[in-house]
Amino acid sequence: MSADSRAPGPDHGATLISARPLAEYRGMFDLRDADLAGRILDCPGGGASFVAEATARGVDAIAVDPAYSRSAAELAPLVLEEVDRGNRYVIDNPDLYVWTFFRDAGHHRELRREGARRFAEHYALDPERYIPAELPDLPFADDAFDLVLSSYLLFTYADRLDDDFHLRALREMARVARREVRAYPLLDIRAVPYPRLDRLRARLGAAGVDSEVRGVPYEFQAGATTMLVLAPPNTRRA
Repeated sequence: MSADSRAPGPDHGATLISARPLAEYRGMFDLRDADLAGRILDCPGGGASFVAEATARGVDAIAVDPAYSRSAAELAPLVLEEVDRGNRYVIDNPDLYVWTFFRDAGHHRELRREGARRFAEHYALDPERYIPAELPDLPFADDAFDLVLSSYLLFTYADRLDDDFHLRALREMARVARREVRAYPLLDIRAVPYPRLDRLRARLGAAGVDSEVRGVPYEFQAGATTMLVLAPPNTRRA
């Protein structure tokens, strides 16, 4: 069944503070070892353990999220609550998901809670890698990162983030990226493809930001098998 013909599920509620592990990031963004060699920004990072796991491997990774204005004592239990809220949505809307990366809803909760645990531990130990900021305004210089990753904000919440926000957010991430921006998925929370993607890409192109839709080796949300990849203007000058 295509995402377009699937009946929409109930509203997801407030923007979720998710807790995805590095293994899931590798799939969502088709990350190879070479991609992890530079400086990386996770935007927004939420409660993901990407920075914790990446830095343990020697990667220079930073995350931004407005949730990072909270203390470790406040944020750690909140992220666990959010894991359970997201898991309930998965259970309540089984037709919106495929079980390839996760075995079932229990496995989904288990891996996400482990991601939340690793995030909370690292957030307390290495807080300078977690910057309280949010799109479309990032507190970084131009070309500050080799690679910028953005998941489950743009396109996911298209019902509350308008087209101008998407354009501003993507241009801002392109501003701080030297090599690429990768945004995933290209569907909303009900697994419906973003309907104005071609128009958005045309507006990005007019602003000097090239883009392409690229396949990824991962699918959890049904039909979410592609990401948007931006090549900032400086990559063409190199």
